[in-house]
Amino acid sequence: MRACIQRVTSASVKVHGEIVGKIGGGILVLLGVSATDTEADLYAVADKMAGLRIFEDTDEKMNLSLADVGGEILVVSQFTLYADCRKGRRPSFTDAAAPEKANQFYEIFVDYLRNKGFHVETGQFRAMMEVSLVNDGPVTIWLDSQELVKK
Repeated sequence: MRACIQRVTSASVKVHGEIVGKIGGGILVLLGVSATDTEADLYAVADKMAGLRIFEDTDEKMNLSLADVGGEILVVSQFTLYADCRKGRRPSFTDAAAPEKANQFYEIFVDYLRNKGFHVETGQFRAMMEVSLVNDGPVTIWLDSQELVKK
């Protein structure tokens, strides 16, 4: 599982011109699921992301987590995080999970974060989406479950 995490002051996602998810301060998560991911990958990424101290304290040091600042989360599915661009000019997406698995893991990821007490908004799975954000910092972090979970 891969997650591109961006600290934001606001973010939203539109489908067919209508806002389907919107947050104030917090994080925008672009989430990709691989064909080989297990639930251990999902929980490792969710827990690491939720606990990252990427928000500034009163001394302007990144010392606070999402929970510490009461931040919100906008999760957007993005299979293109598994693009393989090593050959040719057209990316291959063979490492990405099939849509059924990807949607299942996406939903579990969102529910898991909600059950941890976070306010979570989402995009719409398999839809053409327009994502808007105001990146705060900018702070952008890359998480890959292959680096978090020992297989």
